[in-house]
Amino acid sequence: MAITRYKTGPRMSQAVAHGDTVFTAGQVADDLEADVAGQTAQILAKIDDLLAQAGTDKSKLVSATIWLTDMATFNEMNPVWDAWVSPGETPARACVEARLAAPGYKVEIAVIAGR
Repeated sequence: MAITRYKTGPRMSQAVAHGDTVFTAGQVADDLEADVAGQTAQILAKIDDLLAQAGTDKSKLVSATIWLTDMATFNEMNPVWDAWVSPGETPARACVEARLAAPGYKVEIAVIAGR
């Protein structure tokens, strides 16, 4: 089976498709001044773009992992997530608190989708 990489750089690809499965790298916001809701919206837009490039969409999500720098912001992130996911097509999901790569990052999200 072929492996197709999307937005590939020297360290990593932003998404990789293998067969009928698409894996995204952890996505973070570009605007680090945005609040958790704003960063979540930016990230989900990036995920939409990556999934489209790989020939799929959020209705085919299988799994999602969300990292928050502060679990107290869980209720800020969830309404943005809930508005974004396809009703009836929600993935298995984990949400954990973790220190992220740069101090301005408040949220990071990675997904796996079918095609």
